[in-house]
Amino acid sequence: MREIVHLQVGQCGNQIGAKFWEVISNEHGIDPTGVYNGDNQLQLDRINVYYNEAIGGKYVPRAILIDLEPGTMDAVRAGPYGQLFRPDNFVFGRSGAGNNWAKGHYTEGAELIDNVLDTVRKESESCDCLQGFQIAHSLGGGTGSGFGTLLLSKIKEEYPDRMIATFSVVPSPKVSDTVVEPYNATLSVHQLVENADSVMCIDNEALYDICTKTLKLSSPSYGDLNHLVSSVMSGITSCLRFPGQLNSDLRKLAVNLVPFPRLHFFLIGFAPLSSRTSIGYKSLTIPELTQQAFDPKNMMAATDPRHGKYLTASLMFRGKMSTKQVEDNLMNVLNKNSSYFVEWIPNNIKSTVCDIPPKGHRLSATFLGNSTSIQELFKRFGDQFKVMFKRKAFLHWYLGEGMDEMEFNEAENNMTDLVNEYQQYQDATIDDEMGLEQNGDQDEMMNDDDNDFDNDNDNGFDNDDDNDLVGDQDENFAMKESLMNDGDQIENEIGDF
Repeated sequence: MREIVHLQVGQCGNQIGAKFWEVISNEHGIDPTGVYNGDNQLQLDRINVYYNEAIGGKYVPRAILIDLEPGTMDAVRAGPYGQLFRPDNFVFGRSGAGNNWAKGHYTEGAELIDNVLDTVRKESESCDCLQGFQIAHSLGGGTGSGFGTLLLSKIKEEYPDRMIATFSVVPSPKVSDTVVEPYNATLSVHQLVENADSVMCIDNEALYDICTKTLKLSSPSYGDLNHLVSSVMSGITSCLRFPGQLNSDLRKLAVNLVPFPRLHFFLIGFAPLSSRTSIGYKSLTIPELTQQAFDPKNMMAATDPRHGKYLTASLMFRGKMSTKQVEDNLMNVLNKNSSYFVEWIPNNIKSTVCDIPPKGHRLSATFLGNSTSIQELFKRFGDQFKVMFKRKAFLHWYLGEGMDEMEFNEAENNMTDLVNEYQQYQDATIDDEMGLEQNGDQDEMMNDDDNDFDNDNDNGFDNDDDNDLVGDQDENFAMKESLMNDGDQIENEIGDF
């Protein structure tokens, strides 16, 4: 069984995680006390992906809940599924990170990291065949960004061959929760580029827009936003948990979606999404699902895919359907919208079909897209970072925790390079490759000319200088030999004496 260890870090991560376990428990027929109340054997067949079975037939989530202050943990415990989690897996500090990346990554975080890694080790060792880790956290605060990235680097160090997928809440374009968000986010992206295998970018503002404009909710709560994210988290691992015609897992997703190792930041989406009043007026077909999945209004990060190109994309369908229809439909999408896909990766949409739909739906689709337009997101808080860092504003809070200005410069340069890489591959065409090959041929021709010139030298040109050098070397060698012989004679005479 390919198990996944789930980690939720900081207040935002724990709120997303709490809703995620509600959704997963509902799919598997697990009630808030951990007892199975389902009506289908398929719910239990691969329940080990996310749950451990305890004494008395109780199912316990393979989740580790982490925060640097106890308040969040109390809120989770008091929630509807609070009694589901193993008490030993609540790991928390006392003082909090205070929206400071350096506190979470270096000072407060360093004190807690060993306890967390011990818990991770226990959960991992009880697995039959560990598939990887999924981490829910935010990039704008202190614990989720600072401690989240510290945990990420330690897990990568200890389990280098396991997959690490993160669900990262990035700063919104208009609404900012904290003033130092640009610093925290830039320092976090610096770590995510190096240590994560896939990063699903989530944005509160985009989620609010989906809730108000598509779902027509008048005043959406964080619970509504987190439910959207949980639907995607559930869809991504549906093939590990239920039987299907075309299977997928975290590793297959990364292999098909990441053309270059640093470009592993994805846009995510879910379909069907519609208001309760309009549900009865829509036909739920595969073309309808695909159209909504690719709709820019459906993206859970505030960036418009029409401003860039898709390097790769993946659609995970759930429900009873024909794979032939799925493939024909995706081919149709590629042909009609070829200008929005890079031309140098043919057939760059991966499809997956899982037979069991989520609760409350007949068909559904989960979307993941590796689009170059995601650079807008990094540019946005990169520009805010530059403006603040130029004046060294708020920097003393970070330097006081033992950080160095060089780290800020490195993080900024790394993110600028990332943006440039996305732009470079967005502008690349098939002809560029031909140009490179032609340059290579020219280089070879020049090398051949150089070789001919060398041969002419050997055959016809005067080599007196070389001969002089060789002669000098021979003389030096003769002098060394005579000195060594004199030394041997002296040693022999001393020996006789």
